[in-house]
Amino acid sequence: MSDTPPETPDFDAMTRDIAEVPAVEVIVTVAVNLMSAAAVKLGLSEEGEAHKDLDEARKLVHALAGLLDATATEISSFHAAPLRDGLKSLQLAFREASLVPDEPGQGPGEKYTGPVYR
Repeated sequence: MSDTPPETPDFDAMTRDIAEVPAVEVIVTVAVNLMSAAAVKLGLSEEGEAHKDLDEARKLVHALAGLLDATATEISSFHAAPLRDGLKSLQLAFREASLVPDEPGQGPGEKYTGPVYR
């Protein structure tokens, strides 16, 4: 048994670190995390079907679309274009993975992007 106390996070240092990060970087990081999580839930990871959960994927894709829609005027097209491409790829993957596809315009995130077709 060790006598050293468990390490606690230095919240002051964490606050200073996050204060130095530009908002665009935070937005892009969140978007990439949503994309990655959605890809896993769509079964697109190495383990494929083991983590597939279309209900969870729908929520993540919808959240990503909402984030990109809300920040469209805040981030440059340099950042936004690849994120929109990734979103569309996830929406198409969702459509292909669904046993009963949503009507055009009713898929995850299509409220924000409009209908996505193959």
